[in-house]
Amino acid sequence: SKKAANRLVVEEATTNDDNSVCNVHHDTMEKLSIYKGDIVLLKGKRRHNTVCMALPDDTCEGHKLRINKVARSNLRVRIADVMSEHLCHDAKFSRRVHILPLDDTVEGIAGNLFDVYLKPYFVDAYRPVHKGDLFLVRGGMRSVEFKVMEIDPAVEYCIVAADTEIFCEGEPVKREDEERLDDIGYDDVGGMGKPLTLIRELVELPLRHPQIFKSIGVKPPKGIHLEKTHGEVERRIVSQLLMLMDGMKARAHVIVMGATNRPNSIDPALRRFGRFDREIDISVPDEVGRLEVLRIHTKNMKLDEDVNLEVIAKDTHGYVGADLAALCTEAALQCIREKMDVIDLEDDTLMPRS
Repeated sequence: SKKAANRLVVEEATTNDDNSVCNVHHDTMEKLSIYKGDIVLLKGKRRHNTVCMALPDDTCEGHKLRINKVARSNLRVRIADVMSEHLCHDAKFSRRVHILPLDDTVEGIAGNLFDVYLKPYFVDAYRPVHKGDLFLVRGGMRSVEFKVMEIDPAVEYCIVAADTEIFCEGEPVKREDEERLDDIGYDDVGGMGKPLTLIRELVELPLRHPQIFKSIGVKPPKGIHLEKTHGEVERRIVSQLLMLMDGMKARAHVIVMGATNRPNSIDPALRRFGRFDREIDISVPDEVGRLEVLRIHTKNMKLDEDVNLEVIAKDTHGYVGADLAALCTEAALQCIREKMDVIDLEDDTLMPRS
């Protein structure tokens, strides 16, 4: 039924990280009478809604919907949560929208926020916006968060068109209870899809929903051991950990995690049931994983048009996350070296460039 078809499982955006886009399988769009480019209303948790432009993606499973971190934050949903999608019949062009930055993201920024951030973000994009939504814009040398304050005419959502006036005058919005859109989360870890799924299953599930394990009479894992290749973070586990782990109550709402790049050197007693009884291999990322890592490390960079991350991912066989991070940093430093003749180190601030 159409009612059942619009209940979709949230998945991380992989091919399109745009704040205003949601990706759904073509067949699902057809069932819901949604066409490419239609504006849809997404309903999340605790009556939080947002609007996006629907685009087909046949790599997305039929019962899933792909949205990025910004959209998930506005909906108060996480990956694997269930939400609903509805066609917007009444989304119209707005005459005027009032948008303000969040105070802690504009500290120390010199320059015109409209010219550097908002104008490039909205120009020719016909983006849908929802009143109260936060969105993150990367421009200049920083990322700035903005909040949609008011829409004219007074509606909950609209489309920002070419003749829409974007008004951004006023005091920046105080952070208060709003979550930071650039906080570190699962989607900031690239090339680790399978291990992250296992970690969420073994850690988040028993902590967030302990009643599931209690109802079926099964004890969740007490400890998790991450096996890592050379080049990742390592941590030495001391023998006293045995006593501490054995001394924990059966369900103390505590998960113990350890990491090493020498799993065979660990005392076998630590790997027995009731201690580190689950092991997850964090292997060297493949080409797809390397591309994810590169996209994460370059998301705040102003890349030249001829930069092809897919080619770089293909050519960096054997690189781990630290290697790719170093590669991106070195590329940025090389660009800075080339411009050192026009940089005045005595200046207190550098003007952002669009």
